[in-house]
Amino acid sequence: MWAGVGVLLNRYAYQWLAHNKLDHIVWNLVGGVVLACLVYFLGFSRLAEKNIKRIESINVGKPCLFAFQQWTSYPLVIVMMSMGIYLRKFSPLPKIYLASLYIGIGGGLFLASLLYFKKLIFKPTKSS
Repeated sequence: MWAGVGVLLNRYAYQWLAHNKLDHIVWNLVGGVVLACLVYFLGFSRLAEKNIKRIESINVGKPCLFAFQQWTSYPLVIVMMSMGIYLRKFSPLPKIYLASLYIGIGGGLFLASLLYFKKLIFKPTKSS
């Protein structure tokens, strides 16, 4: 899910930047990548690691679909989604200024999703 949302947010940013001058594109990309690294290292990587530990500790045969993260995280998800929709649909800011923010959050989400994939692909084998 995190990878998909990351790609989606970066797709919006790409669409907003596609018809701009090269120097605007470059500055937005640089700002977005710096923000993505900050978002990843200071927030989403920690959250992903906590979620991975939570998933590993689940001992139920068929856990709830939403059990991969704490219930207290869901209000944050709702706020972030609402703000994203508001900014995309109703913000008076030009989309070129939103592009760096979307690259930052989308990139941070995508980078953090790689932690899930890493755990899925390189999970340790159980010895007999």
